[in-house]
Amino acid sequence: MNVLRLAPRCALVLALLAGASAALALQVTDDRGVTVTLPAAPQRIVSLLPSLTETVCELGQCQRLVGVDRYSNFPASVQKLPQVGGGLDPNIEMIVALKPDVVLMATSSRAGDRLQALGIKVVALEPKRHADVQRVMLKLGQLLEVPDAARIWRAIDAGVSAAAQSLPASTRGVKVYFEVNQGPYAAGESSFIGETLTRLGAQNIVPAKLGPFPKLNPEYIVRANPDLIMIGRRSVDGLAARPGWQSIRALREQRVCIFPPDEADMLVRPGPRMAEGARLMAKCLMNMAPTLAASRAALPPEGALPALGRPSGGQASKLAPGAKP
Repeated sequence: MNVLRLAPRCALVLALLAGASAALALQVTDDRGVTVTLPAAPQRIVSLLPSLTETVCELGQCQRLVGVDRYSNFPASVQKLPQVGGGLDPNIEMIVALKPDVVLMATSSRAGDRLQALGIKVVALEPKRHADVQRVMLKLGQLLEVPDAARIWRAIDAGVSAAAQSLPASTRGVKVYFEVNQGPYAAGESSFIGETLTRLGAQNIVPAKLGPFPKLNPEYIVRANPDLIMIGRRSVDGLAARPGWQSIRALREQRVCIFPPDEADMLVRPGPRMAEGARLMAKCLMNMAPTLAASRAALPPEGALPALGRPSGGQASKLAPGAKP
């Protein structure tokens, strides 16, 4: 009889415990629209996107990373971690062996389904614009239970604004071509790089309608005739030898900012170093300011240049391979 009387009570206790456990579970909805449920904040994380790696570390949680993709190289401490391939070609077996609580990756990665089939939790986040960087910062703050993620974002945003305010009026309206990777793949107005250029007062030669990171026909850039080119050292070889590029104002008047690999990596990653990237672009604009006024005075009347060409290969909304956001 005593056992029979206790049974309902035990069932009630178990139900209450299950409810409490469910209440303590952590849920995050990622950029696929998938709600991922974890029993607690993850302590073992594999990151397959450099910008996500950097964001985890900026949130003060670098110690939770147990593996990263081959392109994650900042901060320096992550270079000691096991490398599990790239975002598009990860080593699934190696990831499984690391026993992660969660894998962070881009929505464009094809590894998500395979990892989930093996019972591994996946959170897919892919920032492309300033608002995305803020959202991902807050989302990872939620996932990692870091309460001051919003404060970190405000500091980044304030840093971009400070870079813009440091520039003289002479740099306003400068026509800029920013090459993300050989192809050529450019940073359009709608990308986070393009948004930074706009905040700096520059005029991007690649309009938003072409997408964040379109592959362009080189002739398009010749016809757009930018005042200034920003490019990474990895992509600069043969720049002047491209057909027709000798006539581009930026090359003719030697207004090309060439960023070394570490700076180029910073510039193409939509993450916590975005303010530092803005300062690099502002410095480039500032250094070129003395020659810009004279160049503008020599410009032909509005409408004298031929119409712009079209991008080749259609519009591309993703970074080119090797851009490593």
